Formats: sequence, structure tokens, C-alpha cells
Amino acid sequence: MTAALRLGTRGSALALAQSQFTADALTAATGRPVELVRVVTAGDRSAAPVAQLGVGVFVSALRDALLAGEIDFAVHSYKDLPTGEHPGLHIAAVPEREDPRDALVTRGGRALRDLGSGATIGTGAVRRIAQLHALGLELQVTPIRGNVDSRIGRVLGPQADLDAVVLARAGVVRLGRAAEITQTLDPELMLPAPAQGALAVECRSDDADLVELLAALDHAPSRAAVTAERAVLATLEAGCSAPVAAYARLDAGAHAGSAIDGESGERIHLRGAVISPDGARAVRLSRTGTPADAAEIGKALAADLLDAGADTLMGSRE
Repeated sequence: MTAALRLGTRGSALALAQSQFTADALTAATGRPVELVRVVTAGDRSAAPVAQLGVGVFVSALRDALLAGEIDFAVHSYKDLPTGEHPGLHIAAVPEREDPRDALVTRGGRALRDLGSGATIGTGAVRRIAQLHALGLELQVTPIRGNVDSRIGRVLGPQADLDAVVLARAGVVRLGRAAEITQTLDPELMLPAPAQGALAVECRSDDADLVELLAALDHAPSRAAVTAERAVLATLEAGCSAPVAAYARLDAGAHAGSAIDGESGERIHLRGAVISPDGARAVRLSRTGTPADAAEIGKALAADLLDAGADTLMGSRE
């Protein structure tokens, strides 16, 4: 009997749901059994805001376990990963991405623009806080931490103390709580975080057989979109807690179905933004190109943002 592959995962409900989804998909695609191995990360042990904890706080323990041979592969929320490549490790697959947009959960089913001046709204991301301030709705924005269930409980639970929370739609859906979403926020209102809604399946780069096996889960359009978005983040030298947003969408181009010079005609449309934490200033730009050039499109958009003064909004210079 073939030994089960060991999939490392954080112990949160969302991490377990994402990992079980990946395990089931791999078994269905390849026939290999998979067992989950829980790993506690520094982020799980701390109650400090993510912005204070730093980049990679939820993934370092998983990567240590991978390098030590304690697990065979790991599943991360892609937006939690540092942008630099890790020596000895390889992102073998990016499964098909869940909806990357942000979601609003409110008391009384009110839409964002109907919350009213002074309404209390909680979120854990500097990016979301900045964009909520930029809307000019005079909301009282409260930084919060916690898992999806505890955040929603701040609005819908028996001891609710907030009028609304904003969180990633993907996590709410993966936990089977989509019915509690009041409004999925249009990117025109709230541009998502780079790689939001995407998973990264990582293994040791020298494990050629496993690299090949995990490739069965890779979804090329999702990988291209995430590559473009994370190239923006990397070029800006900003971490996952910075007020940086990026959203790539793949569309069939005008020549799709009638390949020209070997290209399918598919286009990638990338939008990026850097917003000051108080929402008073923002730089928002876009770029378009082919999926094959995803990384270069992201780098070029970041350069455009920097040329327009984005670095001053991230506090890198006066």
C-alpha cells in the first residue's frame, strides 16, 4: 500500500478546510492518499496585530517542518507568503483561485454605503482600513484580529460589538458561511490584496517526484494572476501588511480562438493601488499584457506607481 503523503497545515478552521480541500483534490487527481499534520506557527501563538508581527509569521513554522522532512508538502494562503523565493522550496501548484474580492458582513443586512456615519466596522488589514477611510463614509474603523468565525461573531454573535466587518470572501466561502455575507465588495470600492483567495502548494524543490505529482493541481490562469499581483508587491518592497492592493483579471482577447503568432489572445488586466493609511491620498494605476508576461506586467505597474509617488504613501521617504 502506498504511504500517505504528509500535508502540513495550521490548526485554524480555515487552514484545515483549505488543506483538506487540497488533500482531497490531490487524491482524486492522482490516487495518492494524504494525511494532515498540524503545525503551530508564531502567528497562531500571538494576539498582536498582523502589521506588528511581520511578513511570513503564519508560514515560517510550516517551512521549517518541510525542510526538516517532518512533512512532505504544505498549503498556504498565498497572500501570507513573503514575496522572495525560499531556497530549497518550490511552489508546485496554485489551485484554481476562489473569488479574490473582499466581503462585508453587517448587522441588519445593510450595504456598506447604508451603514451611516459613526457606524463601527472591524478589519485586520491596513489595506482595508485605508480604503474604508478613502470612501469618506465617516465610519469608525476598528483594527481586529481573529479567525473568520470570531470576526463574524463580532457582528452576528450574542455579544456582538460591531456594526460590520470586512474580510476575504474566499475564507468565508471555504468555511461554508457564504450565506452570511451581506455584500461582496466591488474592486472599485475595495481593491483586494495581492494573491487574496489563492492557495500555494509548496514542497521541497529537490523532491522531483512530488513536484511533478503536485503539478496536477496547478491552474495556469490563477498562477498568472497571482504572479502579476505579487510582482507588484515585490517590486514595491512592501509586505503583506502594507497598504498595497493589486487585482489581476484574465480575459479572452479580441483574437481569442484565432491564434496570432502562436498566442491564444488571452489578456491579463492588472490594477494596483497604494493608499495612505488615513485614506487621504492614493495612487491607482493599471497595466495590460499577456499571461506569459505576468511578472513583467507586475514589475512595470509597480514602477509606474513609484513614479507617481507611491513610496511616499508607504512611509519610505519624506
